[in-house]
Amino acid sequence: MAKTMPKVDVVLVGFGWTGAILAQQLCDAGLTVLALERASARTTPLNWATTFDQDELRYMWRHHLFQNVKYSTLTFRNNVSQKALPMRRLGSFLPGTGVGGAGIHWNGQIWRWLETDFKLKSHNEAHYGKQSTAGLTLQDMPLSYKELEPFYDMFDRICGTSGQAGNLKGAKQAGGNPFEGPRSAPYPTPPLPMTYGPKLFEQAAASMGLHPFPHPAGNLSQAYTNPLGMQLGKCTFCGFCEKFGCGNYSKASPQTTLIPYILTKPNFELRTEAEVLKIERTPDGRHATGVTYIDAAGAEYFQPAEIVALTAYQLHNVHLMLVSGIGQPYDPATGKGVVGKNYCYQTMSSVDVFFDDKLLNPFIGAGALASVIDDYNGDNFDHSGLGFIGGAYIAGMITVARPIEMVRVPDGVPKWGLEWKRAGTKYYLRNMAISVHGSSYSQAGNYLSLDPTYKDQFGRPMLRMTFDFPDNDLKMAKYCTDRAAEIAKNMGASHVRPKARQGPYDITHYQTTHNVGGTMMGASPADSVVNKYSQSWDVPNLFVTGAGLYPQNPGYNPTGTLAALAFLTADAIKTRYVKALGAPLVTA
Repeated sequence: MAKTMPKVDVVLVGFGWTGAILAQQLCDAGLTVLALERASARTTPLNWATTFDQDELRYMWRHHLFQNVKYSTLTFRNNVSQKALPMRRLGSFLPGTGVGGAGIHWNGQIWRWLETDFKLKSHNEAHYGKQSTAGLTLQDMPLSYKELEPFYDMFDRICGTSGQAGNLKGAKQAGGNPFEGPRSAPYPTPPLPMTYGPKLFEQAAASMGLHPFPHPAGNLSQAYTNPLGMQLGKCTFCGFCEKFGCGNYSKASPQTTLIPYILTKPNFELRTEAEVLKIERTPDGRHATGVTYIDAAGAEYFQPAEIVALTAYQLHNVHLMLVSGIGQPYDPATGKGVVGKNYCYQTMSSVDVFFDDKLLNPFIGAGALASVIDDYNGDNFDHSGLGFIGGAYIAGMITVARPIEMVRVPDGVPKWGLEWKRAGTKYYLRNMAISVHGSSYSQAGNYLSLDPTYKDQFGRPMLRMTFDFPDNDLKMAKYCTDRAAEIAKNMGASHVRPKARQGPYDITHYQTTHNVGGTMMGASPADSVVNKYSQSWDVPNLFVTGAGLYPQNPGYNPTGTLAALAFLTADAIKTRYVKALGAPLVTA
């Protein structure tokens, strides 16, 4: 029998970026907020201090900051003709665990969507005809860039984002991204200074008539104090961002920007090692009464709340919706249902670049240290006759040169032995990668569901992922990778190795932790799980955050937009929803 706990205004399921944003905003509005995090507390001085943070074996290869598949995993297949099998080791993506979630070990790459990304389906059909979206299940977002821009700006100010604006209130700015939507304010801090490799990319791209600009970065170029009084330091270019915490307080994360402030609030409580098993509802199913969770000792609790917010990682939010029986699960055979629909990823490609005559010193790096072009992203270029839509940003990026993970040698070098060692030694300081960060567009056969065979440690069906790259995305990857290779050659490289993404999708090798879709945001309950304020169509006092809201994934890292949407959700709750508890914010 579950023990009933005292009721709170808001219970948050998960405490990473979106949970911290909702907690800060709603606590400041006077609501009592409880965050339930299934793993342990994590803090900078105890978990990734500078004295031991740069430990590649511990963090990268032994997955110290990542989800342990022994306790939580999913099953995978490429298509419905295959039998899904459990993922026994993390590979393609690396969900975080504990307080801060994946916001601890991210690279700090902070992007906004293009204005056209919000109306992706209608925009492409208007420009290229309905045949351009055939075979895809694209949907427009129910809001515009203009509506979300103030909340993008909030996240920039919380993080202290370093960058160079390209469009301020409609006026184009030299040195920034000429394709971005209008910003209401400049970046809070200047862009990171470029090291030699990104500078070579910048010069080569500019000489080809392209438009390079500094990557927007959560690795700060200078010391910064955010509006909550949280102090961040200047990045030291240690090269240990992705898959690592930041012991210097130089990378924006929930721990460096929000959580210390939240923990001072008397109306906030954090309970760790609390695994939420189910969202509980009234007999008619129309109202969430709270959540049932289990603690580390195996004791079960019922936590009542006026508002339930799913603020965990995207895959876990979808799973909890499905095991709680909220919304109609998607069926690819009939096209009916919305929960689990439009699962997407990120179509990642790259070009390895080697120099015989230039020392790049790639060990001097940061998570978002790059010169970037957006000329081939979204619909920034004419797609007529290309046979695909979408695109990628292309970045001359030096994030890391970790000695186990990042020993690259040109083609033709043996895979082992003395010659390999000599080539590895020669090119360790003379290579870099150009990233091709491509869009991932939805198709009917890509979705998330409950596995009929495998169960988790609590007896619930595991989440089942069915995914493969659409032909559209593979064509896009080939085209954009070819453009990146042209830039590499213009950099004066001695050896260039294009690596365009090819199918089928392989879950065993790391690509990116950009899983999206499954709890889509939309204009009606017929085609989405939540409305424009992240409010469930079926259960109005349930809110769902994160990248699961995306009906497809543009060619950008998802964090900036999911954070902006979380600020939008918090604003809607504190200014509108609390005035009419239980009422939908959008009429279906």
